[in-house]
Amino acid sequence: MFKETPAFSGFSVNDLAAAKQFYVEKLGLEVDESPMGLMLKLGGGGQVFIYPKENHTPASFTILNFPVDNIDTAVDELTKLGITFERYDGMHQDVKGIARGLASGQGPDIAWFEDPAGNVLAVLQNNPTTKN
Repeated sequence: MFKETPAFSGFSVNDLAAAKQFYVEKLGLEVDESPMGLMLKLGGGGQVFIYPKENHTPASFTILNFPVDNIDTAVDELTKLGITFERYDGMHQDVKGIARGLASGQGPDIAWFEDPAGNVLAVLQNNPTTKN
């Protein structure tokens, strides 16, 4: 029934203008605006709807993962833009905030950060490349 339907996900924020500024200026994504919210345009044709919610509660899980070719480069660039990476107990993150799963055979190299509404986002690298 839904095989050919262009499905999309959505999440809430408490400040639509701050969200737009973050996703456009910090992450470099394209955004379409509507009276109901923002539609993020993602690589590969994907889309995610962001809507305002007065009693917004940030997602306590990763809502968007951004695969990158080199996680060190991505983290360095995001840090230069003022983005702070989250630290989680038991994740054995390095000084940059990267959990190095590839070297330990425990999944991707991944680093988490938050949008202005406190929703959790991540950059991750699934394949080994030359590190900086």
